[in-house]
Amino acid sequence: MSFKNKFAESKHNSRLQTRRALRDAAIEPDPELAQTLDLFRRSVHAWSDAAFQRSRAPLPAVPHRMLWRRAAAWAFTLVLLAGGLSAGFYHHHHEQELARLAAQQKAAQQKLLAEKKARDLDEMLAKVDSDVSREVPSAMEPLADLMNMDDSR
Repeated sequence: MSFKNKFAESKHNSRLQTRRALRDAAIEPDPELAQTLDLFRRSVHAWSDAAFQRSRAPLPAVPHRMLWRRAAAWAFTLVLLAGGLSAGFYHHHHEQELARLAAQQKAAQQKLLAEKKARDLDEMLAKVDSDVSREVPSAMEPLADLMNMDDSR
């Protein structure tokens, strides 16, 4: 015995048992309620039969050309998006490289300026040292020259 047959038989048996129980309990079902429920049951069955037997129009088939166009449009969109993103990343990287080179050039220029200032300071200190470190004051230079001449003789 299949499941369907067992289910139908058990359903039929449960209805019989319910009717017997109502009869045994001496409770008479309300005829108006029974008629309303019977009408409702019939309308549900009629509606479901009509819904299943109704002919449905087949869905229109999408032409293959449209599918290829959509796929090509998506692919083109993705290529443009990837190109835009990579161009943005390249531009950002290029700006960072330019900033790094500018910083290196600025550091080299500052180093050259510091070296020039140090040389100028050394030259100025050497001049001051030579001006300050005379052996003889300028007024007595002719006498110092005479003394140098005497020593050489």
